[in-house]
Amino acid sequence: MTAPGPPPVPEEEPARRGPGVRLPLTVAAVCAALFTALAVTVSLRHGAPLAPERAAVHWSAAHHGEPLRTFARVLSATGTGPVPYLLAVLAGLLAARGARGRLRAVGCAVLVLAVGQGIRYGLMELLARPRPPAADWAGHASGYAFPSGHATTSALAAGLLAWGLARRVRPEVARAGWALLALWAAGVGLTRVYLAVHWPGDVVGGWLLATVVLCLALLLEPFAVPRPDRS
Repeated sequence: MTAPGPPPVPEEEPARRGPGVRLPLTVAAVCAALFTALAVTVSLRHGAPLAPERAAVHWSAAHHGEPLRTFARVLSATGTGPVPYLLAVLAGLLAARGARGRLRAVGCAVLVLAVGQGIRYGLMELLARPRPPAADWAGHASGYAFPSGHATTSALAAGLLAWGLARRVRPEVARAGWALLALWAAGVGLTRVYLAVHWPGDVVGGWLLATVVLCLALLLEPFAVPRPDRS
């Protein structure tokens, strides 16, 4: 009678990692295709707005009453400047543990935000879409219109912080945080149309671009937060 050998070591299931790669790639590909179609439309029309875009800005310009205008300005201001970078830093602090791990995660999160902003700026200069008429503006704006910088930056920051929450808190708490972050990013983008400084297509383009960058960055998560060595 032979003695039983050691129990077999279970192999890592590749199927668990497959969907985690395929899903971000699929979402990135779909959003990139939609963004490309939108950018081509803007380019072929030489920046001229579509009829629904023009109607949306005209409606907004006619409804710049208080206190909604002040609220829109304040909310819009959170989509640029230091706030998105503070959210990116917070995302890195939540995503990793230990001083070195957090420093690495913070650096990666800030880098993703900066790269996304750089891509957005390059596309903005390339397409050079004019903004709505300045006479209708109810807020500050500069540069070209497409894609919206506030919409892109706030969506990037919201996505990064959602990633940090997913790695640190319970799923039910993370889902509540994701909902609040989505509302914030959507609100920032919509304020740009309400303040009549962007066409709706600019905001949609910013959201699509941010989604592409976030999905591709998610594929690099093992470099930002390496798994502990269990050997």
